[in-house]
Parts: sequence; structure tokens; C-alpha cells
Amino acid sequence: MLQVDIITIFPEFFRGVFDCGIVRRAKAACLVKIVAHDLRVWTTDKHHVVDDRPFGGGDGMVLKPEPIFAAVEELTGCSGRESLPASTRVVLLSPQGRVFSHSLAEELATGTQRLVLVCGRYEGVDERVAEALVTDEISIGDYVLSGGEPAAVVIVDAVVRLLPLALGSETSAKHESFASGILDYPQYTRPPEFRGICVPEVLQKGNHGEIARWRTEAARRKTMRNRPDLLK
Repeated sequence: MLQVDIITIFPEFFRGVFDCGIVRRAKAACLVKIVAHDLRVWTTDKHHVVDDRPFGGGDGMVLKPEPIFAAVEELTGCSGRESLPASTRVVLLSPQGRVFSHSLAEELATGTQRLVLVCGRYEGVDERVAEALVTDEISIGDYVLSGGEPAAVVIVDAVVRLLPLALGSETSAKHESFASGILDYPQYTRPPEFRGICVPEVLQKGNHGEIARWRTEAARRKTMRNRPDLLK
């Protein structure tokens, strides 16, 4: 079973968000356990302060390192990054991280038994967290969110669906967009004609060899149209 721990100052953000679809079924099948933890639990002052002003001046506030270190070390039972087992990944969700991708989701879904997601907030997180505590710093795109919570949902969904048996079919994930480096081929269903637009005839004839060739070419055409960068 994959254990996912989410460290956040807004644990209520995750209420119900994982109770739908594939993630819900994976939880019910004991393929994954997901727990959102309130970072304030690991503060030591009476006001449960988790942030402070940045050294050197500037706008906003920065999440303090002490409660984050304490949270990760208690959850993992390890003192710092160097003592973490290979099966444990601690991820800081940050706009400065490497961009999340299908291959990275596969990496996190393979051989990982514990995944700890640290949700950034405000102007960011004290850099010592990235330097000495986490194994990965990940961004879900070249834009800035209010916090790491939406990014945590994206990563959990992408990783959980790649766990063995999560999709109910061993081949489902292999035929999706990005699994082969390009986008997936176009999909059609009934009716065969809608508002003058017809399903390609080759898909209706049942010749599997011709269908496979059409899908390969259609996937390349769609990739060229929508994501030509993938073909480079």
C-alpha cells in the first residue's frame, strides 16, 4: 500500500476531494492511504505560528523551517533527507521545482511506499527545507498558485491511477497520452454520425491492423497540432 501524507496549513481543503472516482476505489481496495496533516500541530508557541517575514526584506511571509522539519521527521521516523529509505519520497510543492510529468508520476508510483507532500504557501518556504529535508521539489506548471494544495491533488491523482490494479486493467495506463511520449489517439463512441460529423470509417470496420495504423498516425497528427514540442 502507498501511504500519502500531505502537510498543509489548510487540511480542510482535502475533505472529500479524494472520495471520488479512481482514487476512491484505490482507497477502498487498500492500494493507497491518504492523510492530510495540519502543519500547526508541529509548532511550539501558543499561537501556532508557521510563518515569518523574509530575511533581506520583501513582500509577504515565508513558511518557517522548524515545524516542517518536525512534521516530516515524525511522519517518516527519519532525521533529515540522508536517513530516508529509498522507498520514501518527500516532495516540496513549489513553483521553483522541476515540472511534473507523466514520467515523474510513473517514478513516484514505482517503488514508493511513503509519499510525503509539503504544501508551500505565501511567498514560499524557507530554503533550508529544499536544501536538507526533501528529496524532490516539484511544480505542476509554469504559473503560481495560492498554495501547494491544488498541486497535491493533481500529483496524488496522477500517481494513484498508475498504481497496479488502480485502473482495473493492466493496459489502460499504457495507452494514454504521454505514456508513449506523444498524445493519445482521438476517441469516438456512438452515434456513428452526429451533426454531420462522422466517426472515421476505419474504426467501424473491425480490422484491428488497420485500426492500429490509423490510431498511430492520428496520434501523431494530434500531437503535431496541439503539442509539436513533444515530437522534437
